[in-house]
Amino acid sequence: MTDRTENETKVTSADGRDVDRAWEQLAPDYERARTREDSLDRLVEWPAQREILGDVTGRSILDVGCGNGGKLAELVGDGAVSSAGIDNSGNFIDPESHDLQLINADLNELASMRELTGRTFDRIMFLQSFGYATDPVRTLTTARSMLTDDGFILLTRTQPIRYALERAEKNDTSLGEEYFSDSSYTYRSGWNDQIALTKRTYTISNLLNTFSAAGLWIEATVEPQLSEDTARRYPHKQAWMNRYLGILIFKLRPLPERQTAGAQ
Repeated sequence: MTDRTENETKVTSADGRDVDRAWEQLAPDYERARTREDSLDRLVEWPAQREILGDVTGRSILDVGCGNGGKLAELVGDGAVSSAGIDNSGNFIDPESHDLQLINADLNELASMRELTGRTFDRIMFLQSFGYATDPVRTLTTARSMLTDDGFILLTRTQPIRYALERAEKNDTSLGEEYFSDSSYTYRSGWNDQIALTKRTYTISNLLNTFSAAGLWIEATVEPQLSEDTARRYPHKQAWMNRYLGILIFKLRPLPERQTAGAQ
């Protein structure tokens, strides 16, 4: 059985207290960091995600945890239609298309959002937002139910080995001890050192079991890396990738419905 809080991420203030709507404070810092010239999101992560999404012309997209909506707006500009993004920061760009709807809401309320009632999507994205799900299986199960017949979920997660290595370096312990530890992990955000992120640790098997429990199978997994040219231009980013590995990208599809007992 999958622990319902195994992937939970909590945002706190510098003194450790919970902050109401704290993502509102952190979101602008994230967006600024994402657009820097040497941002790994710009250099390697978004290009890899974009390749998996493929041609989005005429496709509807739901971006769960969309930040300011910039990536979804780019996809709408590339031909996506009837698309929606949800984020609880409320720091959205101004939509310039009737095919782009940005909803100020918590991703944990995905099943009850009236704006999404009865809608289905060809692509559903969780781009580093899945860690904020308090009930990961329920969230993914809801997303699965919102897919069109040939739709898929694009989900990214930080390599769990990165967090294990960071904790091992901090605690003077071994990689194995920290990888399999079930203790939460708190660290200062690189986007804003006045904000701390507390993460429930997870392993690769946690992720795989969560996908399976939600009725999904993995069609493809990508571990994107810098190109040789980009690595030469940004050696400090390649050094970071060599140590901390980067992210995992999963392309998930619904498992075929099981036949009922006695069906011919």
